[in-house]
Amino acid sequence: MPTEERVTFCRICEPLCGLRATVRDGELVKLRPDPDHPLSKGFACAKGIAMTEVQNDPDRVTQPLRRGPDGSFERVSWDQALDDIGERLRTILEQRGGGGSVGWYFGNPSAFSYSHPLWVKGFMDAIGSRHLYGAGSQDVNNRFVASQLLYGSPLVVPIPDLERTDMLLIVGANPLVSHGSVLTAPRIKDSLRNIQARGGRVVVIDPRRSETARAFEHIAIRPDADAWLLLSLLQVIFADGLEDERALRVQASGGETLRALVADHPPEATEAATRIPAAEVRRLAHALASARSAAVYGRTGSCLGRHGTLVSFLLDALNVVTGNLDREGGAIFGTGPIQLEGLLHRLGADSYDTSRSRIGDFPEVIGTLPASLMAEEITTPGPGQIRALFVSAGNPVLSVPNGDELECALSELELMVAIDLYITETSRHADYVLPATTFLEREDFPLAFLTFSTAPFAQWTEAAVEPRGEARQEWQIIDAISSRVGVTPASAWPLRALGRVGLRLSPRRLLDLGLRLGPKGDLFGLRRGGLSIAKLRRHPHGLRLGARHPTGVLDRKVFHADKRVHLAPDAIVAEVAALARQNGRDPHFPLRLIGLRELRSHNSWMHNVPKLMAGDRVHAARVHPDDARARGIADGDTCRIVSAAGAIELPAKITDEMTPGVVAVPHGWGHGNGGGRVAAAAGGANVNLLASTAPQDLERLAGMAFLNGIPVRLEPAAGA
Repeated sequence: MPTEERVTFCRICEPLCGLRATVRDGELVKLRPDPDHPLSKGFACAKGIAMTEVQNDPDRVTQPLRRGPDGSFERVSWDQALDDIGERLRTILEQRGGGGSVGWYFGNPSAFSYSHPLWVKGFMDAIGSRHLYGAGSQDVNNRFVASQLLYGSPLVVPIPDLERTDMLLIVGANPLVSHGSVLTAPRIKDSLRNIQARGGRVVVIDPRRSETARAFEHIAIRPDADAWLLLSLLQVIFADGLEDERALRVQASGGETLRALVADHPPEATEAATRIPAAEVRRLAHALASARSAAVYGRTGSCLGRHGTLVSFLLDALNVVTGNLDREGGAIFGTGPIQLEGLLHRLGADSYDTSRSRIGDFPEVIGTLPASLMAEEITTPGPGQIRALFVSAGNPVLSVPNGDELECALSELELMVAIDLYITETSRHADYVLPATTFLEREDFPLAFLTFSTAPFAQWTEAAVEPRGEARQEWQIIDAISSRVGVTPASAWPLRALGRVGLRLSPRRLLDLGLRLGPKGDLFGLRRGGLSIAKLRRHPHGLRLGARHPTGVLDRKVFHADKRVHLAPDAIVAEVAALARQNGRDPHFPLRLIGLRELRSHNSWMHNVPKLMAGDRVHAARVHPDDARARGIADGDTCRIVSAAGAIELPAKITDEMTPGVVAVPHGWGHGNGGGRVAAAAGGANVNLLASTAPQDLERLAGMAFLNGIPVRLEPAAGA
């Protein structure tokens, strides 16, 4: 076969950069950036290019595997695996209380497939299970809960208007490494530098002098103190008469309650908590309020503290109070060829608190419950106890707090099935590991990211290569399991009704219907030039659907009955009161632990790529020189980090990028017994062993894990 160039796009992280795949004799030879992609314009990061090594990795699972009594895996046929899974699952459904006995965890990569999450949710709804868990409870769920409180839907999330803003305040994000999160901006480094080039400012609030903080203005903050800072910024703006009265009058309700709520939090009162001088907070508040346009943006670092929903809420409240919501250069709302928020709202799929967890009484967030509770949900007897667990595109033993607890709990299951690329720390406990395709082996559309893109944009891709071995797409596997237990994997009852008469729509057909009936669709030929999959296939590099997102659309984005942004819901008033009652420092754990994203890692699944692990890749804790010196720790020494929940050991990297009193450890490491040979050899420690799964230690409104600002102590490892 001749060598071919095929156009596709990356689905590792949110920029979704354009790629060109060189394929020879049906095998992927190399990947390179696509210079003709309208947004990424020839940019792709090292992870995207290195996906060639994942695609061709000899450690990949490419045939169905069954675990034997000794823990080893043997190859079986698809029919053998699916028939046994179906028979055992039917027995559990019949004898263990129906769908409530079945759980499913799906990891971060599932969001980058247009079909995978739809079929997971559809399957769980079809069997009547509420035990759906995802990576969101370690990442983004409180951002969604804040949106529910503010706008009436968890799916309405404003994004900063990077191309037009005069001031960008970044709280707890490192976009030069993450390339954007809940924000699709493929050339985000250029976008941030352009703000400066046109005379604007980029200010980064972070406990660490991160890569983004080094490139722009940095204000160091004590971990888990973002809420105090945001309350003080609002207090100054209100007290000094800097609020946008028209925006508060026209766009919002509860402005006066918010004013009263922040009144007791001037910068002088919060300085001890934030470690930011009061004068600096006042200058920042005035700069935000007086800028011609400004946007406030926060991500993972701001979401993973004890009051992450409050922080996410206050970020948007700042945009409203300064008159920068739904305004050019401020925080704007993305538009897409499918009006996903409105569609899912009409279907009731943008849910919050429609059901509660059996353990801890936490609300569901868009149908998912806190993954931190899975171990107890497996081990606690009674109605609703999980007896069967499916895990797709995820490794919760590493990504969920207290993975040791979860690993022990997995042995109590009657059935466990993993759908993955590798045998991981989690999937090695599964009865079956079923081989999934990589993103290069499936067709796709960036369904989850349409409204997060900085420009109106759509791209469809066909598979760049055929699946290796016997790998199948996740939706196909779920469909096959569903048919064996007699259900149609669909959340909407009309689709389940069609399934009962033998009509099962594919994801491709559903998406095409959504595009053709959407605001820019071809209406099946009634609108000339409108969108369909066929139209997008004629534009393989992607299609820009407009110069920029429109403003003045708030009334179409707010789902509260009064069509106003709610600035003082009862839940937020209660959170501010809870913040004031937060306990002080524990002398046994004087330091604070934060997470760290690395340029050549992506959560827990790219440590088996030799190209990304080359050089001096060592899992190390970043420690300030003063903290290391006080404890007799030298650069490279093995140190021990201890929290109330656990302890880990790893080398220390002494660096002044840290602020005193703060330790940073990258997440996703600790592949002692999974993930492939390169990953296992790299070792490292599972930093999430330092986090707690106790219900009282989870964020109350979203059930989020407390992963940022954990009190710890640092000491030399025994014998170091």
